[in-house]
Amino acid sequence: MLSKTGLSQRRSNLEIIAEILRIARRGARKTRIVYGANLNFKMLREYLKKLEDAGLITVSRGEGSIVKTTKKGHEFLQRFYGLKELYLE
Repeated sequence: MLSKTGLSQRRSNLEIIAEILRIARRGARKTRIVYGANLNFKMLREYLKKLEDAGLITVSRGEGSIVKTTKKGHEFLQRFYGLKELYLE
């Protein structure tokens, strides 16, 4: 069973999304995102679908598909880190 401190250490969905967008800023393969964001492939697939539907990323199809953060995704990151900075002050 997780203690209260263990629960507070878990990342929120927004933090996971921000991490995926950060890693994919210049384009990244799914494997790079899995390791960089500490996710498994099933979780990544779910997040990528949501992010692509929201227009925050593009995914090139085919062999060696590349995930890339869109302009809207960059704006999300700027706002996310700005709010996080305000919260931590």
